[in-house]
Amino acid sequence: MPHILSRYILRETLGNWLAVTGVLLVLLLINQLASVLARAAAHGFPREVVLQLVGLGVLTNIYVLLPVGLLLGVMLAFGRLYHDSEMTAVLACGVDRWRIHAPVMALAGVLAALVAWLTLLAAPQAAARVESLRASALQAGEFAPIAPGKFRSFGGGSAVFYARTADADGVLRGVFVKRLRGDRFEIAVADRARHEVSVDGGLHTLTLYDGERYEGTPGSREFRIVRFATNVIPVRVPPLAGPLDELEALPTATLFDSTDPARQAELQWRLAAPVMVLVLALLAVPLSRLRPRQGRYARLWIAIVLYFVYFSLAAAARVWLEKGSVPGFLGLWWVHLAIVGFAVAVLLLPQQVARWRHRDRPEPSQGPSGSRVPA
Repeated sequence: MPHILSRYILRETLGNWLAVTGVLLVLLLINQLASVLARAAAHGFPREVVLQLVGLGVLTNIYVLLPVGLLLGVMLAFGRLYHDSEMTAVLACGVDRWRIHAPVMALAGVLAALVAWLTLLAAPQAAARVESLRASALQAGEFAPIAPGKFRSFGGGSAVFYARTADADGVLRGVFVKRLRGDRFEIAVADRARHEVSVDGGLHTLTLYDGERYEGTPGSREFRIVRFATNVIPVRVPPLAGPLDELEALPTATLFDSTDPARQAELQWRLAAPVMVLVLALLAVPLSRLRPRQGRYARLWIAIVLYFVYFSLAAAARVWLEKGSVPGFLGLWWVHLAIVGFAVAVLLLPQQVARWRHRDRPEPSQGPSGSRVPA
């Protein structure tokens, strides 16, 4: 009987968790796709990089979905069991509550191990790969030839180039160039131009023929107009960034060996995710308990509010740890203890209040036959 009950509860919980997590994963995928497409359109990323960035972005953020997916999955599963009076029948048979918690905590243990692998190993590697792909895509966009009919920026946006058409031999027609030099703008228009790239790809040379150049400072009336037969505009492309130093991309072993507050905060954040899975699973079962005639979704809003408070408090504690407002030995552990204490108080306080309100009510007395009769 206990094994049958455990398998039944585990099947109900696992099914609801998969359904909730699947919906959240689709939303995350849509969000990542929109973000990557917007960045790709702005910087001209190659097509083959887009799908890789979407997949890696999901991998770096999926650990946020697993705890809330488990919390909502448990709430939905036990909400149905309570609503259909199945849990009432189970408790009436004398089943211990720890047997009810056991399959949920077993599932939570597996998910906590998965989240720990994601946050400590997979997510940092994915974040490092994302930074590398973005840098390579930006560089490829800088080195690509100019396409007619599209605006093209060079040197981090310091120069913008546009050509209406292009001949078969590479000569560009109907050329427009805007360049920022200090606090002065240079705008040039020309009938034709040529675009050349140095061997190392670090220098773009735009040679304009038969045009005009306008020089001046925005807001000032002092402008100079120069007509030219040939105008050479060199544009230096910024080199690729050096070794990655993004906190999200640093290996976990590097964070363990560092005393920097920001790196310690990042380490505590990675360790907090699997602990959050266990804490939410521990609280989900008592939170899902329903009173008679309550709807199966009656307490679902409590789970949502609890998760957002939990996550927001952990994020705030991370910032406080970075700034040194919280001692390093406390880390984010006090957040877990505070959430557990708050949830226990919310669950036990109504019972204590009810006992206090009825403390003066007399106990029922024994009748002649041993039965209890009202006083």
